[in-house]
Amino acid sequence: MIRNCSINTEAGIKLNKKNIHEMIALIKKEKNLNIESLEINFVNEKTILEINTEYLGHKYPTDVISFNYSDESNNLDGEIFICYDTAEENAKRFSAKFDDEIKRLVIHGILHLIGYDDVVKSKRVKMRSEEDRLLAKTKRFGKVVKNK
Repeated sequence: MIRNCSINTEAGIKLNKKNIHEMIALIKKEKNLNIESLEINFVNEKTILEINTEYLGHKYPTDVISFNYSDESNNLDGEIFICYDTAEENAKRFSAKFDDEIKRLVIHGILHLIGYDDVVKSKRVKMRSEEDRLLAKTKRFGKVVKNK
């Protein structure tokens, strides 16, 4: 288990937290990170909508929101909120496995915390490439979602 890392869920999704911790350990090693504090929260659409509206001024649900509290790019200190409802919709829309979509969102959230950006197309392509690379390496850890 990764120290200083907590994984929280609302009702509706059961996770294999051990496999998520193994994923985070891999990302930590690959990106040479020091984890000061990392909290990953799996929430429903209502909760992500409230967070997106209150903190970002967007009045719609989204799949992942990251809050970076660190002042250095290799020191990871932040919170990630992942909407499992939106993740499930996206998995269907993109013909992906729900489990892979959850893994991708964990990776995506961490990449945001260490400075990756997806607003501009060129940066989005770079971020997606890194997501794909890391996602491929996580296949060996097995499923992270228990009930889907």
